[in-house]
This record gives sequence, structure tokens and C-alpha cells, in this order.
Amino acid sequence: MKKTPRLSPQRRALLLAAGLALAAPFAHSQANEDIVIGGSIPMTGVFAFAGIGINAGMADYVKIVNDAGGIKGRKLRYVPEDTGYKVDVSVAAFKKITSQNKVNLYYGDSTGFSKTINPELDRNGQILMAGASFATELNDPAKYPNQFLVGPDYTEQIGILLRHIAKEKPGAKVAFVYSDSEFGRDPIEASEAAAKKLGLSVPIKLMTPPGSVDVSTEVIKLRRAAPDYTIFHGYVLAPIPEFVQQGKQMGMTSKWMGTFWTMDSSTVMKMGEGADGFMGVMPYRYYYDTSAKSPMLEKIRAMRPEYQSTAYTQGFLTAMLFTEAAKRTLDAGKPLDGKNLKAALNTIKDFDTGGLIGTPITISGNSIPVGRVYKADMKAQKMVPASDWINLSK
Repeated sequence: MKKTPRLSPQRRALLLAAGLALAAPFAHSQANEDIVIGGSIPMTGVFAFAGIGINAGMADYVKIVNDAGGIKGRKLRYVPEDTGYKVDVSVAAFKKITSQNKVNLYYGDSTGFSKTINPELDRNGQILMAGASFATELNDPAKYPNQFLVGPDYTEQIGILLRHIAKEKPGAKVAFVYSDSEFGRDPIEASEAAAKKLGLSVPIKLMTPPGSVDVSTEVIKLRRAAPDYTIFHGYVLAPIPEFVQQGKQMGMTSKWMGTFWTMDSSTVMKMGEGADGFMGVMPYRYYYDTSAKSPMLEKIRAMRPEYQSTAYTQGFLTAMLFTEAAKRTLDAGKPLDGKNLKAALNTIKDFDTGGLIGTPITISGNSIPVGRVYKADMKAQKMVPASDWINLSK
């Protein structure tokens, strides 16, 4: 058996020094590596109105963090791709971005994409994802361990409205009008059960094609049911103005309500004068909401003096929560991977978003079950608060 020659102390010291010299740049590059946020963003197509806002919000928050020195000396880098709101294009964008960059955080543009890419997130294990979807199905840490929703899921959104209704008019009659789509059907069954639990009745549920405008038959059925409140879900704008206008012409006294994707200020204002008093749930403060101190909104208003949509706020807040998860993971001395980032996100307790959400937030699962009811003041051309902040976990 051949004897291994013994190294002299000097030789050992030289080899060790050489090894450290080689390792140093590697360690240094790891420490200074950018933290990459990838994004499937619908900058064109049917959802472009939201994608443009989301993109600007993400980019602005990344700039704020980088201007302040980054996270533990590491810069954030935002890498978006336009998807046109198509699942196959979104998947291709994800593959392109993740093959060209070491991605730890990702924004998805739709429920379809979030569900399609989930097995890849589980296999890859490196990425924490959030996005435009508030689908109830995604609010399941067992099935979607590397994803979260930047607000309440659709069932929780209607739950916030129902809690407000039960307080304002105990025993009220509530109608659900929803689109014949996965988005539309999502919260209906669970919301009917929640309404009954709160002592409210649901005399009618109406399903229409998404974006339909001929709703005269449905309005007649709705008037017959005489609800005190009508909640629309699964639409952006049409056919809500048609329902409201025809309903009022037929003498209906129902209060009309919507969920997140209907509730941007510019969308509600398009409903015309007849929509004065239209209400809905919003997880964030509106750009112009000065009803309480909000240092983050003040920062946004200074960066962008013109109105920014609620999609902008959603993108901005997503980047903020991504950053907070990364910061907490690095503070704990752990590698940035999907599991550690999600665990860090779930340590967020009574967190101050700088007033973007008007109450401290806790993220114990996959959603933030907090929101507020706002209503349209057509004279002021603004959405004004109609309730306090409602937290379903309390």
C-alpha cells in the first residue's frame, strides 16, 4: 500500500490559502447575487388594464428597496415577460425567465397559470409565488405550499361583504349574480352557506355568460326575488351596469356590491351616475384615500402624482411581501428556497404595510383575510369607506 506523502506545515498553509482564494469570489458572488423576482405579466390582451398597473407597482417597490441599499447588501432584480393573459404563453415565460435567471420569487397572472405551474414549483423547490388570482382553491397550504394570495380569497371577499351586511341589516335577503366561468362559480356555494350562518337568506342565484349585456330576463327574476343586497362576482364591468340601471328603472331598492376585480375606482366610475352608492370589498386603500396616515401611499403619490389603480397597489404590495419573506429568510441564515421563503412569510404577524392595508396583517396560511367595504361617491368621483377594516380571522 502506497503511503500518502506528508505535507509540510508551510505547504499545507499555502494550499489552504490557495483554496480560500478560490472560494472567496464564489462566496462573495453568492452574498452579492441579485434576488430575482420573475413575472408573468399580462401587459397586452384582455387583462392589460391590470397587468400595466401590476408591472408598475412591482417595479416601483423594487426601486424603493434598491435605492435604500437592497436586502442585506443584495439588490432586487425584477424580470417580467408579457403573457397576453394566456396560460401557455405564461408557462413559456416562466420557463424562459427561470432558465436564464436564478429565480426565488415569481408573480403569476391568473388562476389557470397558478394551477398549471404548481407541480413545477413543487418539483423545483426554489420559488415562492403569488399573483393576480384570489382563487379559493389556491388558499390551501397542503396543495399549494409554495404559493400565497395577496389579499382575501374570493370566498373570503364575499365573507367580508356578508359580515358587513349582517351588521348593517340583520336577516337581510342577499342575491348572488355570477359569471358562468371558473372565476364566477368559485365562491358561490361556500358563500351561500356563510350567509345562512350569519342569519341572512339567499332567495336567488343567477348565472350569466361573462361580459353579457342582454340581461333583461335575469333582471325580471331578480326584481321578483326582491333582495336587499345583490352581490356580483366573476365580472370586471359588463353586465353589472346593465343590471344596476335596469333594476333601478324597475323600482328595485337593492344595494349593489362587487368583489376585487370590479372595484377599481376607474371601473366603478364607468358605471355612470346610476351606480352612485355601489359598494364592494377592497383589501387595500385606494390611491387617494387620506382617511388615515399611510406613509407608503404618500411615497407612491410622490413617485406617481396621477391616480394609480388597485392593480398597481396589488403589485406593489406583492413585491413588499416578497421582500419581507426574503429578508426574514436571510436574517435566519437560511437559503432562499420555496420552503424557507414560505415559512418566513408565515411568521408575518401584526405587520404594518405602511398603511396600504389599514390594519396590521398576519399571514398564517395562504391568504390575508382582511378587507374593507367602500362605496362609490359619483359626485366626488371617488370610492369612500363604508365600513371599518374587517378581519375574518378575528
